[in-house]
Amino acid sequence: MVISSGIIDCSTLDGFTILNGDNQISGLITFIIKDNECEIISLDSIEKEKGIGSSLLREVEKVALENGCKLLKLITTNDNLLALKFYQKRGFFLSKLFKNAVNKPRKIKPEIPFIGNDGIPIRDEIELPKILS
Repeated sequence: MVISSGIIDCSTLDGFTILNGDNQISGLITFIIKDNECEIISLDSIEKEKGIGSSLLREVEKVALENGCKLLKLITTNDNLLALKFYQKRGFFLSKLFKNAVNKPRKIKPEIPFIGNDGIPIRDEIELPKILS
């Protein structure tokens, strides 16, 4: 995965999966714990509106708390309205806007599209933290 802070091999990260009845992955979340923060790197759910993403997120929150993390955070792009809605409904808030941040990973991975979900230009990254208690 190419992000503004560099290249991440998600296969080397900690994470959780949810399998369906056919033993196929229906959801996956990856994360990094550093100091007292936990950063979600990816969250993918094959079936929407089934609670898969919420279940995966709860597991990461649990691990973060067990590891003494005070903050859970993630970064998404400005076009990802579904993610912005999903995370804000679960206690995350908009914290930082990184203008034109997608230009850097696009140099490494030129196939990153210029137009994303709902015809929105993909240019910025947004940080969403959640304070853990």
